Amino acid sequence: MSKEKFKPEIEHEVPGELVTLTGMYQEYFLDYASYVILERAVPHIDDGLKPVQRRILHAMKEMDDGRFHKVANIIGQTMQYHPHGDAAIGDALTNLGQKDLVIDCQGNWGDIRTGDSAAAPRYIEARLTKFALEVAFNPQTTEWQLSYDGRKREPITLPMKFPLVLAQGVEGIAVGLATKILPHNFIELIKASIKILQGKKVTIYPDFQTGGQIDVSEYNDGLRGGRVKVRAKIEQVDKSTLCITQLPYGVTTSSMIDSIIKATEKGQIKVKKVADNTAKNVEIAMELMPGTSPDITIDALYAFTECEVSISPNACVIVDNKPRFLGVSELLRISTEKTKALLGRELDIKKAELEEKWHMASLEKIFIEERIYRDIEECETWEAVIENIDKGLRKFVITPDQKPKAGDKRLRLMRDIVEEDILKLTEIKIKRISKFNSFKAEEMILGLEAELKQVKHDIENLTDFAINYFERLLEKYGKGRERKTEITSIEQIQIQQVVANNAKLYVNYKDGFVGMGMKKDEFVCDCSDIDDIIAFTRDGKFKVVRIADKVFVGKDIIHTAVWKKADERTTYNLVYIDGKTGVTYAKRFNVTGITRDKEYDLTRDGSKGSKVLYFSVQPNGESEVLNITLTPASTARIKVFDFDLSDIAIKGRSSQGNTVTKYPVRKVTQVSVGQSSLGAMKVHIDEVSGRLNTDGRGKLLGAFDTGEKIITIYKDGSYELSELDLTKKFDVNNIESISQYTEEMVINAIYFEGEKGWTMVKRFRIETNTLGQKFYFIPEGITSKLYFATIHTGALIKITYKSGGQKEEYEFKIDDFIDVKGWKAIGNKLFEGKLLKVEELDWDKEAEEEHVAQPPVQGDLFDAGSKPEGGKGKLKSGDTIEW
Repeated sequence: MSKEKFKPEIEHEVPGELVTLTGMYQEYFLDYASYVILERAVPHIDDGLKPVQRRILHAMKEMDDGRFHKVANIIGQTMQYHPHGDAAIGDALTNLGQKDLVIDCQGNWGDIRTGDSAAAPRYIEARLTKFALEVAFNPQTTEWQLSYDGRKREPITLPMKFPLVLAQGVEGIAVGLATKILPHNFIELIKASIKILQGKKVTIYPDFQTGGQIDVSEYNDGLRGGRVKVRAKIEQVDKSTLCITQLPYGVTTSSMIDSIIKATEKGQIKVKKVADNTAKNVEIAMELMPGTSPDITIDALYAFTECEVSISPNACVIVDNKPRFLGVSELLRISTEKTKALLGRELDIKKAELEEKWHMASLEKIFIEERIYRDIEECETWEAVIENIDKGLRKFVITPDQKPKAGDKRLRLMRDIVEEDILKLTEIKIKRISKFNSFKAEEMILGLEAELKQVKHDIENLTDFAINYFERLLEKYGKGRERKTEITSIEQIQIQQVVANNAKLYVNYKDGFVGMGMKKDEFVCDCSDIDDIIAFTRDGKFKVVRIADKVFVGKDIIHTAVWKKADERTTYNLVYIDGKTGVTYAKRFNVTGITRDKEYDLTRDGSKGSKVLYFSVQPNGESEVLNITLTPASTARIKVFDFDLSDIAIKGRSSQGNTVTKYPVRKVTQVSVGQSSLGAMKVHIDEVSGRLNTDGRGKLLGAFDTGEKIITIYKDGSYELSELDLTKKFDVNNIESISQYTEEMVINAIYFEGEKGWTMVKRFRIETNTLGQKFYFIPEGITSKLYFATIHTGALIKITYKSGGQKEEYEFKIDDFIDVKGWKAIGNKLFEGKLLKVEELDWDKEAEEEHVAQPPVQGDLFDAGSKPEGGKGKLKSGDTIEW
């Protein structure tokens, strides 16, 4: 073998030159990358189209006769311009058609909701929409180039007078580059373009054909680094059935069902059955396992399935033959300015055409009326004919280079007379001259002048003309294109709070093992396979570990459970003896944050011989009274005494604790459990998600202590008592009032009794004790309707109604109108008929503070109501009130 040093650059000999392999790679790869970026994957900023899309639309315009064409024929026509296979053209055409904007489809074009593909090209048809014909084509303003084989000409870009790239959205993957522009709402884009022309700042957000919900708080104007969260719309049919009615962008019913099945198999959600009933509308029905909470299941669906997806936009377009990353607001601004410039060019072209028509019409009128054609009867040469006509015309006109004299009534032309004009006059037939109507000719010239005046006005006021153009587009094509995706705030789902218990926790107290696979040992509780487990041992140590089949945490375990991060309510009460000094200490502490698998010592200094005498866990920081019994041999005068843990502050886990006694302790027992020493927990409700929280988000419900309840009054005329459960989600759209419950609370209600046709008032206290069940306090049925409900004391109510065709108002204090009765009572009649409006003007806040911890969250979007001006009115017997 030759020992000559290997050369990394292999030389490739070509006649007349020598090219290295490295050079070939750099040159050819860059050429290929540039080709893919410019000619395949990334849309152009001028028309928002990729080359294949542009060529499809151009081919369809060439074929356009108002009727549908077979897609197979369109593909064949497009292949004259696109140097790639029919499959790529067919896929791009189908994609354009499914966006329902520029292509009118006929036949089975597939379904973006289900993922079904389109039928074969020979079976489906297409044509350009009227919208596409109006905004995308104008041969006079189009720049052309030769096709790839030089036989045809094709547009470099289409003269697009609409932000198509933002309306349709686009995805493309090139070499080392990708673009992802999300679709936006048609109406909002047009309105935003108008605002840009008016000099206003705009913000636009995505909108998807599949609907759903979107959180745009991190959209970042569609630039790199931004993202949006998109959710499916899930409705609760009943306590055991959920239904998905709208899908996130890019998710099909098939992929959605697959993700639900996978999550069910992993035990993350408890779904018994999934059925795809999608037809005209999306409908994926899910039957839940018995005893499964629908609210927690909805959150779990968002956490573990494709019901929630995160999309990262990356707006990239071709500008001056280079890829550029631009925000969607900048893209819209550029598109709007481009549209304005195109409209200006079209007006300039129209102005030139009108001027030419006016010029020829004026010359023709002079030529015929003044009988200049007779001057050529004696001309023997063609040159003489041209000369005589030119002289004859100039007697009656003034050209732009001439200065008119005072009183000169000759016609002033917009340009000079050229030989081509005279040639056109000589081509006028005798028949036309004989039937020439001077009045009609003058009328036509005046019409051209009026039209020309309008065009000049539009050119001078181009911005207003562009605004009118967008307004016409909105009026003609905006119907049915309203926003489908709801913009909302999407909270982060805490996976540990919503994951279904798909495992069981077991413990071997003596040997110190915990895990899911220890079925022969003692069962502790249900848990999930992503939970963390905390375990305390007799020597005063604890450790938090990730759950597994079997994990060693330390011998002689005294307590183990599922651990929740940042839990400031769960309090551990500990009494231990210090091995070094023999002193007994008591401490109370939380475990809010740890390093997983690290062992922590809870005793004074971890000295040998330290051990736990008493240990308990209180979920809401409840205090305890303990009975301490000393050893009989101790020298203490009192050998049995009580120790109140409420005297000890809750501190960190590393604190030493308070001294209980310096004498040897025989045993420690619990005497009683008291109230929470953490104080009442302030609970808020998020107005958007309907979820309870202790983070201060939303409206304050009240300060809750152990065992206190929530009262919810629904718009259907029912109420529900429920325990405080921070995982519960309320349907805020159907809630009239929600607050902290007290036994003295009185509910005041105004409702329409459908059977009798009366408006009724009632006041009652809650007499039921069943939790989690709705009780109707107005007659059930579609004819009865709850107008208003409040728990305010001394509420001043203002009602609006119709009497004799006129609106009337009436104010009254609801406490004076009726006494408190049973919750099943009908109440007192206010009058016969329906109301137009009910408002709460004021209430007795001082009286309410005596028994209400916090004013309720009341009414639509939880606003307690305004205080409008208005005088008192009177209700007369027999008044007819109309809703």
